[in-house]
Amino acid sequence: MNSFDGSGSPRHDQVAGGGDSRYPWSRFASWLECVCVVTFDLELGQAIELVYPPDVKLTEKEKTSICYLSFPDSYSGCLGDTQFSFRLRQSVGRRASRFRDDAYNRDAPVTLQREVSHFFGYVYFRQVKDVSVKRGYFQKSLVLVSRLPYTHLFHSLLQIIAPEFFEKLEPCLEAVCNEIDQWPSPVPGLTLNLPVMGVVLQVRIPSKSDKPGGSPVKQAAKENLLPAPTLLPTIHELDLFKCFQSALIHLQMLWELMLLGEPVVVMALSPTISSETVLALVSSISPLKFCCDFRPYFTIHDSEFREYTTRTQAPPNVVLGVTNPFFIKTFQSWPHIVRLGEIRMAGDLPKQVKVKKLSKLKTLDTKPGIYTAYKTFLHKDKILIKRLLKGIQRKRPSEVQSAILRRHLLELTQSFIIPLERYMAGLMPLQRSVTPWKTPPQIRPFSQDEFMSTLDHTGPQLTSVLKGDWIGLYRKFFRSPNFDGWYRQRHKEMTQKLESLHLEVICDADLLGWTKDKSEVEIVDLILKLREKLIKARRQQLQVKDGVLHKLHTFINTMITTLSEDLQSVLHTQREHTLNTH
Repeated sequence: MNSFDGSGSPRHDQVAGGGDSRYPWSRFASWLECVCVVTFDLELGQAIELVYPPDVKLTEKEKTSICYLSFPDSYSGCLGDTQFSFRLRQSVGRRASRFRDDAYNRDAPVTLQREVSHFFGYVYFRQVKDVSVKRGYFQKSLVLVSRLPYTHLFHSLLQIIAPEFFEKLEPCLEAVCNEIDQWPSPVPGLTLNLPVMGVVLQVRIPSKSDKPGGSPVKQAAKENLLPAPTLLPTIHELDLFKCFQSALIHLQMLWELMLLGEPVVVMALSPTISSETVLALVSSISPLKFCCDFRPYFTIHDSEFREYTTRTQAPPNVVLGVTNPFFIKTFQSWPHIVRLGEIRMAGDLPKQVKVKKLSKLKTLDTKPGIYTAYKTFLHKDKILIKRLLKGIQRKRPSEVQSAILRRHLLELTQSFIIPLERYMAGLMPLQRSVTPWKTPPQIRPFSQDEFMSTLDHTGPQLTSVLKGDWIGLYRKFFRSPNFDGWYRQRHKEMTQKLESLHLEVICDADLLGWTKDKSEVEIVDLILKLREKLIKARRQQLQVKDGVLHKLHTFINTMITTLSEDLQSVLHTQREHTLNTH
């Protein structure tokens, strides 16, 4: 079997363009990679019972990972229904390049972009007593596999379809997949109605042009839809307060650890708590993209287990969520371990975990706590902590507490990132230096020292009340994968902006006038250069003024007609070859 023969199927080729209904399963593929059913086989252990749609090809390695990640380990003791998430690395060799210039990724917030090299798994696991089964238990997982980080949407979808699936099995799954294949593709900025099993979910797909921390989604204008749509206020946000309620007094430390991309292990009692906590941690630095690896649920069977637990080198920049107590011994050399237990109340407040020395992390009955020697650069926000604790005493709803937390984290991240954004914008060449007859000028290199010198006048103190060593925090941030990812993304956007400006000034120039006293060789050279710029602009979907690309295309064709027939033929042949290779 060719492990990768599924990645080249037409349904995948259409996803980058937003789905094309002429191809089978293309709309489905814009939301999900596939749906898997994982069951427990007495002889094989966890095994994939079904993959839908049938044309999807997962590699053996991906199948094995999905099997192990779709069941809670035996230490969790999950009876009844359990929902959690995981993230796994795709097999090397999948043709990921088709997603690189995806129109969706261009318009989506960086934190919600389609994954290129990982899959998310959204799991609904059922374990109930069943005397008709040899082991005495019915154990099965329904798993949605996707490249999209739509945690809330996909878990809401599972709550609708999984209970029905466990009763009716395969025919139900086929019907659901066919319904999803009728959904419109996710387009940032649009509100969509998604019908499934007699319910219509109404969702808004966030756009990168949205104001960060904007108001929640409101019901769209009345449409005569029957049944009336069920409004999902978010497709991706978690209940942050529920995730952090036992560590509210250490929120500042957790935010810094995420900002700096430090290696962190979250040890929890169930995959639900481990996955929600890891996803909440990673989202805490939004709108900054978390550029390190993260695994909401990680097991000893994971293909990266050896890579992540070797003691011969420093721990990698990764956040792992685990439930197996065996990991306490395995991760003793890691610098930051968050051990979560049952939520205990001290009076009417949740008991807060303490920061403890790593040397205390020795036994299997390790108490809850944050085991680290890390010292925060910034002071705690005591006003925020008091406000949240008072909210608990006053029985303030969890969603309101979460909104307060999310607003605080957003403002903290923005206070940190705005000086960097401002400095980066100053590295852009002046618009007047972009001329039609020269290559666009270069973006000035980023100088850490020059940036630091701007902080006295334009630093985080302008927008944040938090005191502490901001400069030390920036210096450490510069050595993290999150800075590298942020810088590369900004540099790419600025380079594309320069390309767009260059195309616009070329379009406004008197190109035909320039050709009048030029030789055929010079004209051909200009045609080839303009053609290459045009192909690049279309491939990268550059944002240019209306009519610019059409005008350049027309000009190229007009110039070709002024050349000799031999050269015209060569240029037309070269054009066909270029179009085929792109």
